[in-house]
Amino acid sequence: MKLSARDAPGYFARPDADKTGLLIYGADAMRVAHRRQQVVKALVGPKGEEEMRLTRMMAGELRKDPAMLADAMKAVGFFPGPRVVLVEEAGEALADRILPALEDWAPGDAQVVVIAGTLKATSKLRKFFEGHRNAYAVGIYDDPPSRGEIEGMLKDGGLTNLNDEAMRDLVALAQTLDPGDFRQTVEKLALYKLNDPVPVTGADIEACAPASTEAAIDDVLNVVAEARTSEIGPVLSRLQAQGVQGVALCIGAMRHFKTLYAVAAAPGGPGEGIGRLRPPVFGPRRDRILRQAQDWGAIKLQDALTLLTDTDLQLRSAGRTAPDMALVERALIRLSMMAGRR
Repeated sequence: MKLSARDAPGYFARPDADKTGLLIYGADAMRVAHRRQQVVKALVGPKGEEEMRLTRMMAGELRKDPAMLADAMKAVGFFPGPRVVLVEEAGEALADRILPALEDWAPGDAQVVVIAGTLKATSKLRKFFEGHRNAYAVGIYDDPPSRGEIEGMLKDGGLTNLNDEAMRDLVALAQTLDPGDFRQTVEKLALYKLNDPVPVTGADIEACAPASTEAAIDDVLNVVAEARTSEIGPVLSRLQAQGVQGVALCIGAMRHFKTLYAVAAAPGGPGEGIGRLRPPVFGPRRDRILRQAQDWGAIKLQDALTLLTDTDLQLRSAGRTAPDMALVERALIRLSMMAGRR
């Protein structure tokens, strides 16, 4: 049977131990591995491997020993409880080695969990599992975790003291991170708030989220957008010492001020605009962008984007004489002075 994307998360959390097997396939190895880990743990429990109720094998091993899967599936375990045979890195080329064993499955045999990469709709593996009355097939795609899945992660981590705003920030963060990175962030947040009675806040989430590679550039752009002109020189000197190029700063500034313009120019006002940003922003950064957009206003932000476009053209000009960083510094100072005008 084919397991729908809507039903798959619930099944992974509470799988049926009496099924013949489960095929999990997808192009994103990290997402597939996360689901494999989740469903196997739910089937055999945390001590399943320790009690030898979990047998792992690589699909390539079946080339040398075609009976390996059938033997593992039929083997009688010493410890009571559900048994699982995990076949990893399966592919269409090995379907003829995997399917005969599954066709011989009987109640009491170990459940077979097959992990594969991308499979076409015409794949023998997919057709077998999708057409089997006692087995499931599920494709893992690049969809971010749903709110329900996030709540499950929080429950597993012991995080229950969240308000609506913190939950909104976590949902926004899940849109921008890979599932593995997001799960690690939730685990880090659980440790960060261990024995802390204060509810989780956006600042807590920001502290635990992976650091952006653009964080250093964002520092100087916040200085500029908030009209702290005297701080521009020292911050730029530090960035230049770290190897940041003038072109990267100009690109970052364009990105930042386009974001501010999208917020300020929203038909329903900045409050609507901040909610429509993609990727979404959360926590203190959300509040900061909203405040900057409100302070600047759409008209001044248009002027800022014009100035940055002219600077970008100068940087690309073959006839320029000033160094890149000098051109960008002048533009940032002019922007900061523009921000200070009311």
